[in-house]
Amino acid sequence: MIRAELMELLGDRPALTKNELVHFLSRRTGLTKVETETVVEGLLGTVQEILKMGKKVELRGFGTFLVRIREPRTARNPATQETVRLGRRHVPVFKPSKGLKTAVGKALAAS
Repeated sequence: MIRAELMELLGDRPALTKNELVHFLSRRTGLTKVETETVVEGLLGTVQEILKMGKKVELRGFGTFLVRIREPRTARNPATQETVRLGRRHVPVFKPSKGLKTAVGKALAAS
């Protein structure tokens, strides 16, 4: 049921926007769009603040948001072929749970 509703909402497009997500969640939960948007914004803002602190957010059965350190390296600008030195940086990453990986793999293999 959920999958059919999402396919109808997405059509042929490859991504779901935040507004569409709010609309869909509002329909599914019975909350108003304003309430749903508040919850979504609160969730995203909280995840962002936790990552800014260098901590991680674990959502069991879904995955983990965390910050990884990328060491300095030399890269190349593909447009100009110019060599660029990239410094050490912190990047947010998402590590999906085993259950999420399995579920997505099975669903996409069946389609």
